[in-house]
Formats: sequence, C-alpha cells, structure tokens
Amino acid sequence: MFQLDLKSGVPICDQIVNGFIKLKALGLISGGEQMPSVRSLALKFSINPNTVQKAYAVLEAQGIIYSVKGRGSFVSDDDRGHSAVIARAKEDFCTAVERARDLGLSAFELKEIVDGVYKTPKSGHKEEKNADG
Repeated sequence: MFQLDLKSGVPICDQIVNGFIKLKALGLISGGEQMPSVRSLALKFSINPNTVQKAYAVLEAQGIIYSVKGRGSFVSDDDRGHSAVIARAKEDFCTAVERARDLGLSAFELKEIVDGVYKTPKSGHKEEKNADG
C-alpha cells in the first residue's frame, strides 16, 4: 500500500490521493479492483473517515476510481483513469518546477536534479503511518 507522513505539511487527503495515483501508475492496483472501504482505510491510518471520503471524491472526480452504489469504490480500468494519473503527475511536476524556479534554481540545476532522480534507486521517505498496519 502506501504510507502517510503526518509531519510533512501535506494534507492527509492529498497524501491519500497521491498514494492511490502512484499505486495505479505503477500498476500495483489494476482496473476493476475494489478499493478499501472508507472505514477500513480510516482505521488502518487512524484518521477521520471524512478525510478518506474526501480523498475518494477527488479520485472519482479525476476518473481514477468509480463508485457503485451499495458495493463500494473500484479502480477505473479505462483510458480516462490512466490519462488522469499521467495528467496529475505532470501537474505535480510542473508545480514543483515552478516552486523551485521561484526559489532561484536554474533550469540547469533542475535538469541535474531530474537526471539524479532517474539515476538513483528509489529511496524511502520518513513516514509515520503505514496503510499495511
């Protein structure tokens, strides 16, 4: 699953949305797969169910998941869901680049950072809550 970092300053709802987007982008959840219930995910993270519900609403609005009344939420298996994941990644990247530019980093420095990310194995971040328990 993914983890939440309660000290990051990123809203928990956004972390949940980004977590599921990442899982879908990496193929770790597939189209048609049922999402955890709002209640079960809230219990795993020890957070308010309203936060999970809000995250699911955002994911649904972006076409990444869909809901079936009385059955729950499911991962979208259409191209719209995949396109939404890619669009969100591009949006997040552009936001980060704009922030870095505003802080004075040059295009060259940003390119070096991107190159470094692609050359370095994935690293963990300091996380507080794990969705696996």
